[in-house]
Parts: sequence; structure tokens; C-alpha cells
Amino acid sequence: MLPAVLRCARPVSSSLTSSRPLAHFPPPMDPDQSRPVQRTITAKLTEQLKPDHLEVHNESHMHSVPAGSESHFCVLVVSSRFQGLPLIQRHRLVNEALKEELSSCVHALAIQAKTPEQWGSNPSVAQSQPCMGGSKGDHTVEEKLKAGRE
Repeated sequence: MLPAVLRCARPVSSSLTSSRPLAHFPPPMDPDQSRPVQRTITAKLTEQLKPDHLEVHNESHMHSVPAGSESHFCVLVVSSRFQGLPLIQRHRLVNEALKEELSSCVHALAIQAKTPEQWGSNPSVAQSQPCMGGSKGDHTVEEKLKAGRE
């Protein structure tokens, strides 16, 4: 049980926790300490993309999953690393940073990837759509929920 949670919750490298402190975000971006997957997503995006602004929202409550699940997330990442990159390449960077979570305990990830200039001219976040019941026919959802709980 515990190894599955640790697989989803460990930092991207041991040097992350021992050599360099993570950026401190104000309370709206500071994940609930009881949410290991959300904490891991925040840590990995912070380490790999050095964001100017980062929001990680657990949207699992909006979907057909048990209460307390960490399976559906929306991230807003504002980073100078996105400068000059097309949107698809920005999304690939986020997906690469979170590949372990996406292959184990995260079922859905909505990504908003902006440059600091884009964020400065339009600091808004698109709202996620309500659940359409798509996970009902997806057998991997149950496996990912189980991996997030173990």
C-alpha cells in the first residue's frame, strides 16, 4: 500500500529536498498538506519549470470519483521557459515533468501554460468544464484511484 503513495508523492530527485528549498507560494497556491499528489505536482513543476506563478487545483470533486480523491487536476503555469514555444511544446514540458503521476495516479490534467507577458496582459484562468461521465467506461480510472490511495 505505502509504496504506491510514495511512488506518486516523492520529489523528482533526492537533491530537490536536500540541496535547494522549493519556492514558497502564497496560501492560494500552497497545497493542502494532506494531499500528497497535489504536493508532488507542485514540487515537480516548481523544480523543472521555475514558474513565476503556479496554481495547482484538485478538481476531483467535480468528477465521478470517491470523496477525497486526487485524480483530476488543473494547473496554471506561468514560466519564462515557455518563451517562444508553441502551446503544444509547453504542454509537453508539463506532461514530461509529471509523467510518473500521469502514468500512475492522475487520470486527467488540464494545463494552462503561459509566458509572463501573456499572464501580465491577461491574468485570468479558464474555468474547467463539468464532468461528462467519461471515466465510467475507462477501466484505468479505478486503478489510478487505487494507486493514489495505497
